[in-house]
Amino acid sequence: MNPAPELAPQLKSLRLSGILDSLSARNRQAIDSKLAYTEFLALLIGDEVARRDQKKFSTRLRRAQFRTTKTLEQFDFDRLPHLNRSLVHDLATGRYLQEKAPVLIVGPCGTGKSHLAQALGHCAVRQGVDVVFASCASLTQSLNAARATGAYERKLIALAKVPLLIIDDFGLKPLRAPFDEDLHDLISERYERTTTVVTSNLDYDEWDQAFAVNRLLGSATLDRLRHNAYCLELDGPSYRAPKLAPKFSQKTVSQKEAKSTSV
Repeated sequence: MNPAPELAPQLKSLRLSGILDSLSARNRQAIDSKLAYTEFLALLIGDEVARRDQKKFSTRLRRAQFRTTKTLEQFDFDRLPHLNRSLVHDLATGRYLQEKAPVLIVGPCGTGKSHLAQALGHCAVRQGVDVVFASCASLTQSLNAARATGAYERKLIALAKVPLLIIDDFGLKPLRAPFDEDLHDLISERYERTTTVVTSNLDYDEWDQAFAVNRLLGSATLDRLRHNAYCLELDGPSYRAPKLAPKFSQKTVSQKEAKSTSV
């Protein structure tokens, strides 16, 4: 007997329609294994909880706006022998999120800063944390665009409340007014209330250079970012290095030329 047709309306009214996906299979399992009613119910509830958790995970992952799916399992630690692996794995546990501590990641182009930042964000999403990933340029541009439509305060408050904000490529472009002020306001609102991860090609002592005009504003912003921050330095070859063309031996080339001549 298939119980789905009779139960479908009631389950939908209770917003439990996901149970219908496994109801028939679980019913057959209960009959074959002679499960108690409570065991059968536990299986259905377990399926529903797993379905909802997966839906929440997918929603958080979509809202995070990661560029690609970069996970810690995919990160090549062997390429960066001097990277503090123990700190990376400690950060992956999410303890820094409870501490509201910033994470600063620096290194040359192509060493994996964005990958590592997104991987930490992915770990946070798995732990049920809302994440937003954006480049520094796009973030400040979105705030400026909100100002033009009278929605600046609403946009600033929304970003300030995000439990984990990942700002990629800080200092890649000089910050001038009003972008420097917008970044300062955002960092100030988030300071010791939420967690911010920042990646940059600049060394830590060069970060003030990102504030092209107002160095005083930059000092105030960076002071908040650096306070109690975890710092990771990536130093190694770029994984974006071009692939070299295969080399042909002189003998092979000569044989090809001879064949071409004979034809």
